Amino acid sequence: MQKEIDRNVNQKYTGSDPITWVEQYADYLYGFAMSRLRDEDVAKDLVQDTFLAALQRLGQFEGNSHEKTWLTAILKNKIADFYRKQLSGTLKVTDAENEQNVFFDAETGHWNEHFKPKAFGLETHDPLILKELGKILNACLAKLPSLWFSVFAMKHMDDLESEHICAELKLSSPNFWVIMHRTKLNLRNCLEKNWN
Repeated sequence: MQKEIDRNVNQKYTGSDPITWVEQYADYLYGFAMSRLRDEDVAKDLVQDTFLAALQRLGQFEGNSHEKTWLTAILKNKIADFYRKQLSGTLKVTDAENEQNVFFDAETGHWNEHFKPKAFGLETHDPLILKELGKILNACLAKLPSLWFSVFAMKHMDDLESEHICAELKLSSPNFWVIMHRTKLNLRNCLEKNWN
């Protein structure tokens, strides 16, 4: 009886019905988390944490946005918190500079011959070829460390500004650019190895 009263009160003031959240939003939130984490257990845990946090903050939900938007925002914060906890040490810019010595000639700044980008040979827009390239790209993305993948996804899939990503993940600007640089080099190398 008390649960029914609480449920009616919540619906009356927020238009929100927490009892239906799992059925309505769990799959979407899980997919969202997986696209940024790629770890099933962590994604499931963060979705559960999202529902719990939303339930605890239900009184603060004013209904100015859709429930799905509100829950997604909570999940984004949970994902950012997860990555902040993962960052025990920080990346050093000098590491990237040393890494560049392998890829680039120190005197000229040009690519070393062995690492010079190669033509992809993708002059066609054949759906089958593009589908195959997509599979290879996804396999390459799956090999990236989780933080690198998340930074790359936020920048190039979600089209977020660099400053926003740094703020969300508590990264310094140099660390962000080191991650982007390493990610792009890794993706390029992986695609060159596996394409053609």
